[in-house]
Amino acid sequence: MQNSLEIVLPPRDGYNNDIVKQTILEECGMFDCENVEVVIEKRSIDARPRDAIVRIRATVYVDELLDTPPNLTEQLQQADPKKRVVIVGSGPAGYFAALELLLHGITPVVVERGKDARLRRRDLRAIQQFGEVNPDSNYCYGEGGAGTYSDGKLYTRSHKRGKIDSVLRLLVEHGANPDILIDAHPHIGSNKLWVVVQNIRRTIERLGGSVLFDSRVVDFLVSSKENQQRIHGVILENGNTVEGDAVILATGHSARDVFDICLKHNVALEPKAFAMGVRIEHPQALIDELQYRQNPRSPFLPAAAYAVVSQQKDRGVFSFCMCPGGLIVPSATSPGEIVVNGMSMSRRDSPFANSGVVVAVDERDWTQHETRGALAGVAYQLQIEHAAFNAVRTTLQVAPAQRVTDFMVNKVSSSLPPTSYIPGVASADLRTVLPTGIISRLKGALLDFEKQMKGYVTEDAVVVGVESRTSCPVRIPRSRETFESTNLAGLFPSGEGAGYAGGIVSAALDGQNVARAIAAKTFSAEVLPDNAAPFM
Repeated sequence: MQNSLEIVLPPRDGYNNDIVKQTILEECGMFDCENVEVVIEKRSIDARPRDAIVRIRATVYVDELLDTPPNLTEQLQQADPKKRVVIVGSGPAGYFAALELLLHGITPVVVERGKDARLRRRDLRAIQQFGEVNPDSNYCYGEGGAGTYSDGKLYTRSHKRGKIDSVLRLLVEHGANPDILIDAHPHIGSNKLWVVVQNIRRTIERLGGSVLFDSRVVDFLVSSKENQQRIHGVILENGNTVEGDAVILATGHSARDVFDICLKHNVALEPKAFAMGVRIEHPQALIDELQYRQNPRSPFLPAAAYAVVSQQKDRGVFSFCMCPGGLIVPSATSPGEIVVNGMSMSRRDSPFANSGVVVAVDERDWTQHETRGALAGVAYQLQIEHAAFNAVRTTLQVAPAQRVTDFMVNKVSSSLPPTSYIPGVASADLRTVLPTGIISRLKGALLDFEKQMKGYVTEDAVVVGVESRTSCPVRIPRSRETFESTNLAGLFPSGEGAGYAGGIVSAALDGQNVARAIAAKTFSAEVLPDNAAPFM
């Protein structure tokens, strides 16, 4: 017999699984019963009441064997060296594609321009402390992709891509906290995710796959037969070639040089809308007070988060990658750029809360770059990142900034509040960085956000420029059925860099889907229906 129910607990009890299960059994009148199991299925904070509460959904099983999910990693097979797929990029799309290929016994060969997760940390320190940008190893490039050191948030609305449970379970099997299986807004943290990513790599290597670091792709191996071009590998910067039966392109949202390679081989590309704006930072105590109506907040509550949206002159303006108890980090991928992003550690215990506040942009905004064709959005993005760098006129990664109250009245701040951004901020007029249309919409949206969260527009908050890498400005068209490039056989675009994902989970799901399609099309592997496939 099964009994599903929801309970409400105060925060001090809602995150104690023993108390949760005891409360549920008492609620059902089954505290003294034998052969009873409680499975917690979902947990979320509800801050609408005067005192925040924790809502929990669970199922009680009585005299019934639990259907324990199988260990997904144990279902992976030893790789067949005669079946090889090259994967360009070791982010979530690349690594989860590799795991999916191993489910079918296909050898994944991952090539990554950056360093492994451990060595990559040195380059992050160099950009934070000394403003030194390594074009191949930074917050965007390296093992695990941009998400590894940019928070590890696992939110997604992309359930149509597949069941996210498989992605979360694989992360848990590789060291993530099991709480991500039940939390409404699961989060791993940058201090934990890099370890999980390394464990995934060890699984790939243990089963016969390989991961090549410091291996930037500079060209494709393409042959032509019967008026059809086919890719059968890649050429690395060191001159080595890596060949396979198919190539998955999973390079992330910032690998602009890869698009040039695509153009060289006439791979179809098209511009894609994205979003551009700033990162706003408040004292976390202020956000806690606005959301929980507590100051200080209860020690049993996590740092408060928020999500806001506004419509301004036919464009959406919205919060993006909100990081409670987080840090602003430098995410440039080349010298001469200023790009900011946000991250949090697993404990989310920084005294700051930051979020992107961005405006939707599209082809109407980059007409001056129309000669770049499909890469016009990239040129527009780069123009603004260079403007952010020039606004401060330093060779370091110091970012232009204004107090929010000064930003609203076009005033260069005479002083700036404390910030989590380690390279530092300098007063600048952000109107010299961002186009007028973005500035005006940001101001209008901030007024809306102030109505939604009174106290949001405050002199204690700072806006930092620029938040420009929200998603890729390019899409690589592919077949809906086979996921293959529309005009280069054997090439399978995947993840954020191809324009088909927007975060860790959606990219991982897309990588799985692409790998599953390759198994069926290229190797004639039997693929079960979605509702029966082991990773679904």
